[in-house]
Amino acid sequence: MKEFSRKFNVGILGGTGMVGQRFVTLLADHPWFKVTAIAASAGSAGKTYAEAMEGRWKLDIPMPDSVKDIVVKDVSDVASVSKDVDFVFSAVNMTKEEIKAIEEEYAKTETPVVSNNSAHRWTPDVPMVIPELNPEHFDVIEHQRKRLGTERGFIAVKPNCSIQGYVPAFKAWEEYEPYESIVCTYQAISGAGKTFADWPEMVENIIPYIGGEEEKSEQEPLKIFGHIENGEIVKADNILITSQCLRVPVQNGHTCAVFVKFRKKPTKEELIEKLRSFRGYPQEADLPSAPKQFIQYLEDDDRPQVRKDVDYERGFGVSIGRLREDTIYDYKFVGLAHNTVRGAAGGAVLCAEALCAKGYIVPKED
Repeated sequence: MKEFSRKFNVGILGGTGMVGQRFVTLLADHPWFKVTAIAASAGSAGKTYAEAMEGRWKLDIPMPDSVKDIVVKDVSDVASVSKDVDFVFSAVNMTKEEIKAIEEEYAKTETPVVSNNSAHRWTPDVPMVIPELNPEHFDVIEHQRKRLGTERGFIAVKPNCSIQGYVPAFKAWEEYEPYESIVCTYQAISGAGKTFADWPEMVENIIPYIGGEEEKSEQEPLKIFGHIENGEIVKADNILITSQCLRVPVQNGHTCAVFVKFRKKPTKEELIEKLRSFRGYPQEADLPSAPKQFIQYLEDDDRPQVRKDVDYERGFGVSIGRLREDTIYDYKFVGLAHNTVRGAAGGAVLCAEALCAKGYIVPKED
């Protein structure tokens, strides 16, 4: 594992929401990062984090003591938030245009932004990265900096939580050339920032619509599998994905049922071996949050299950099972990933670790 002369001072934008809370817990004992600033709406500004979160803490693990006395700043006070941090995580709750503007404003203070938000996912020179799959897309940052007029500041994003349970499998199987897929996702209520106490109508219910999720599920993998050309990321055109996305009565964990066709026909045994042996940059670089085994394949017919498997590798891993031949497509399988760890805050933390290890983020005084 890489070592640094000191911990990076980190800010969390939108630190009072559910994803912000997840950032706080994941960073509490982080070997590289120390939370030194938390920003939120004007209504929370001026209060300690503990005061601002009174009656609002949604996670089933306690608030870390290390952040309780941090005085929350107004996220719109960019100069104040950015002056004492090396970079920020963004999980703000604003309109897409407001998010685009404020993330660029932070970047232009020479403060890198690692965002959980969707606003900049289709900005052509903003890398959207799952670190095991496409860390080479960080190379586009040099072009983004030229556009922004920065030496140090930039924006990087992680992709949507809905795709985490199947896109890693497609990457592991890329030599067999998957080219067409049907995906149905069954998405937990924490993806909407809710608990069952907040959303009682979800108990014993399924809602067959989540705004914007199907487009993200179909299109974001294409950017991940794309390439850099003339300073922009060009999406792939060698795979087609169609999807349906349902909200289901589960607190954490997005499950997906996937059908896939290959140009080169593999055996089931070959596909399983590729899943189990797949490694990426986080494993090779021994990043602090990297799962040792990124993808686990489960042999039992009734796995993966949310209750048994959602916390695999501390929520940073992906679980796949029920791989079998299909009568119309070549194969079908079921995937599962933790939507607020791997799919949200944890995915952003892993991106930040990769950016630090690769030298894109450095302490400001350096």
